Amino acid sequence: MAKPIEIRTSPHLKKAISVDQIMRNVVYALLPICTFAVYQFGLSALVLLLTTTTAAIATEWLFARISRRGNTISDWSVVITGILLGLTLPPGFPLWMAAVAAFVGVALGKALFGGLGYNVMNPALVGRAFVQAAFPGAITTWTPAFAPGRFTEFIPSTFTTPFMQPVPVQDWVMSLELDGWTGATPLAMQKFQQIEAPMMDLFTGMVFGSMGESSAVLILLCGLYLAVRRMLDWRIPVAVMAGAALTTLPFWLMDATLYPSPWFVLFSGGLMLGAWFMASDMVASPVTATGAILYGLLIGVLTVVIRIFGGLVEGIMYAILLANAAGPLISSWTQPRVYGAIKKARGEG
Repeated sequence: MAKPIEIRTSPHLKKAISVDQIMRNVVYALLPICTFAVYQFGLSALVLLLTTTTAAIATEWLFARISRRGNTISDWSVVITGILLGLTLPPGFPLWMAAVAAFVGVALGKALFGGLGYNVMNPALVGRAFVQAAFPGAITTWTPAFAPGRFTEFIPSTFTTPFMQPVPVQDWVMSLELDGWTGATPLAMQKFQQIEAPMMDLFTGMVFGSMGESSAVLILLCGLYLAVRRMLDWRIPVAVMAGAALTTLPFWLMDATLYPSPWFVLFSGGLMLGAWFMASDMVASPVTATGAILYGLLIGVLTVVIRIFGGLVEGIMYAILLANAAGPLISSWTQPRVYGAIKKARGEG
């Protein structure tokens, strides 16, 4: 007898991948970036990442108990929130402020909307935006990377308690006897002094800033791991980088001494981390292919506009949050046309 033909309706899934499998792989992809951040900044970076992750998990558990939704920690999404939040902060950020950021990010950015799958914006960036407004001094206080003794002692501001002033960072840096320390990140030096850091330093991570402003090549490789495994939409980070580069190019060609080069824009600050691990948030980004491209381009353009014309040296955080807010509208605009819908509407079908 001939072999019967089995006919099934769509979707034709080749392999079932659960939410917790995807989230767990994102955590795996973030671990090399976290390891490099700890190598750069030492013990303070390690305890900061542990604090944001622990506080995020505790907040998730608390709201799960209040709402009686059962265990929501096992899907690993809140672990990603804690890690990403820690990577957006300066390594010497006081731990109590980091815990507040994690609480706000999970409570207001996720639980308030109903939990995973319902949040409008990236929870980690919601927490980061809150402390940007609440603690502007601490969020813009930078410490040197690769400081001697970073694995045996903490940055003094790490354990600063509420209402207390930390040891001034300049006094601490002077005690380390570091030469050439200015306290300005590569983005700040370019914006206010028109001095670009060496491209190889940006590419390999031999700079300082937030913990996620590490090696661009490392972040790229970790992001590609997820893209190859189809656990993120590659269109989004590629569109973010294309939008940022294309927006920068005319200004750079007009006056290369005043405006940054496209390569500098791509590899400096948090653009790489934001493009590959935050803008690609499956919940807060558009679901259509065309929408993903428009969404990524919007983030890239807004990032450069904020960096060049805004008062802040970095713009990726606000660019992603604004694009998150526009995500549902972009999805509705780019929905594929249903076959025959137009003819029916015209009375032709």
